[in-house]
Amino acid sequence: MSKITAEKLHAELAKGTVAPVYLLTGEDTYRKDVAIKQLQSVLQVDDFNFFKAQAVPAQVSEALSQANTAPVFSNARLIILTGVDKLRKGSKELQALADYVQNPLTSTTLVLTHNDTKKLKTDKSLVAPCTAQGRVVNFDELKADDLATWARQKMTEKGLKPQFEAVDLLCESIGSELAALENEIEKIYLFTAQREDKTVSAQDVLACIGFKKEENPFELSNALLACNKNRALAQIDTLINNGEEPIAVLSKMTYPILKMARIKRLWQAGMSSGDILHAAGLLPWESRLVSNARNFPSTNHFLATLNKIIQADAGFKSGASLDPKTTLKAIVLTLLR
Repeated sequence: MSKITAEKLHAELAKGTVAPVYLLTGEDTYRKDVAIKQLQSVLQVDDFNFFKAQAVPAQVSEALSQANTAPVFSNARLIILTGVDKLRKGSKELQALADYVQNPLTSTTLVLTHNDTKKLKTDKSLVAPCTAQGRVVNFDELKADDLATWARQKMTEKGLKPQFEAVDLLCESIGSELAALENEIEKIYLFTAQREDKTVSAQDVLACIGFKKEENPFELSNALLACNKNRALAQIDTLINNGEEPIAVLSKMTYPILKMARIKRLWQAGMSSGDILHAAGLLPWESRLVSNARNFPSTNHFLATLNKIIQADAGFKSGASLDPKTTLKAIVLTLLR
């Protein structure tokens, strides 16, 4: 068979096409669980023909014993071993799994999950036989456009109409943990349940994740990206006065500044807007940043600002007696003077 994408696996299972062996790799356990549930739904195995365990030596032995047994009053048997990356390289258990995969029982479907991408690069003992006899499916954590697309699709499935800014804010706030994202989407769905207009704005997202409008955690970032010096300086005052750690405020400033520098460099290289969006890892609605690139600070301003950031970072981490507001405001003034 072959290596396939998560989307291809979903399509195959939707058609009822099942392989005897699956190796699910990557660190996104949420989508792996979804795929396994879909597989269970397709096979419809009962408790007599189902086994699931972590891949520890004793359980590997039991799993293989069951995998080699014909199903009881059924056409299929499903065996799931999670975390095979925990097995020691060259161990007899890993070798036993590889031996089985090379000649699997056709009435059994064996699912192996491998959650350590780095380890998979050095130990590929299961990859070749699983590719030959079944399916190897990668589930890397979704990032940037892929994460936003996933969140938008989930919201659309619930009848919501999210604005680009709302999706981006949701993903930046919650991160790539899909279970947490799904939970927040459910909160947004309930929040808008009584509304006829199902459009979801950034303010709706802020309300659902616990921020008021004036507490927007991205206000400082937005002010910097808009090159609004006074707004950025005011936000530093607000954050420090509210007890935010100086190193955390510095982190909020560093990401948008680096983003601006990257966009400016690509714009100066003469790249098209579409190419800049892709090369800088921007979301579609951030095309406005590309359009504004000519108004971003010069290269010399960025270099001087980055030096200030490095000095502030070292000072805050070493416990030097720096005045937080003065130090952070100096960065803004260097960038937007």
